[in-house]
Amino acid sequence: MAEKALPTVVPESTEEALHRLSKKPGVKAWLMLDRTNGAVLKTNGQISAIRPARSTNTKASLPSPTGGSFSTDVNANTDNETQAAQELASMVWSFLSTAGSLVDEIDAEDELKLLRLRTKKQELVIVPEAKYLLVVVHDTPPV
Repeated sequence: MAEKALPTVVPESTEEALHRLSKKPGVKAWLMLDRTNGAVLKTNGQISAIRPARSTNTKASLPSPTGGSFSTDVNANTDNETQAAQELASMVWSFLSTAGSLVDEIDAEDELKLLRLRTKKQELVIVPEAKYLLVVVHDTPPV
């Protein structure tokens, strides 16, 4: 799985952890999103195999993150892969924003630390960090 990235300063320990994560059994892909606006910073794996790009114009069909649009500078093998990553990132951004609002409404002194979304086919684990959001997509383990 080739890693696609924007030139960004990511601590080496984070790079090592992401590399190890990519090698874990069942991990299909991961995305690193900018914490402030949801822009795709890095991806690994084939996002289009998880959810193929469905739109030729993301801005018209999906909510865009607050504060700007997604970067189009993400290096990817195809435009479809880039589009799929951007669409998934937009959906995750919207889901995270809604979940964060729920947490704030329940207890303004609390904060969202982790989200897990499990389906029949896969599980998304979303980890909000200080500067980025990590989204890991992996196979759903058998029950």
